[in-house]
Amino acid sequence: MSSGRRRSPAFTVVMLLVAVLVVSLGAANADRSLRAARAEGTPGTFTGTRLDCVQHPGHESCTCYGTYVPDTGGPERTDVYLYGRERQSCPMGESAPAVDVGAASRVYGPEGSNEWIMTAAMVLAGLGLGGWAIRSWLASSGVSAG
Repeated sequence: MSSGRRRSPAFTVVMLLVAVLVVSLGAANADRSLRAARAEGTPGTFTGTRLDCVQHPGHESCTCYGTYVPDTGGPERTDVYLYGRERQSCPMGESAPAVDVGAASRVYGPEGSNEWIMTAAMVLAGLGLGGWAIRSWLASSGVSAG
């Protein structure tokens, strides 16, 4: 800290708690994100039944809802959405291959997903925030951080 002002120990504790929260949220989703990236799960078919779209300035965002039926003959899941689909790629009234990786309300196409990027970013941001808080605390305490 170059300002010469000492940070409150409470501020450091709060920053460390936020860092732990962010890391734990990211880490809790890591397994599912990696399975989704590799499309590892229960293969089946998805049939689109509803398309919900929202218009934003310059673009449109859509969610493709439907029914998922596993190839293994397990229970049919209704009102799930197929991740990463838009108006043109939603299989409305048609069957398309899909993979259930264990997410509560969504399934994925056989190409997988890029959700792992956000998961990794959350974990790295939390680790960075925690490292910064510890380094600031050590610097204000007069302890060398390395």
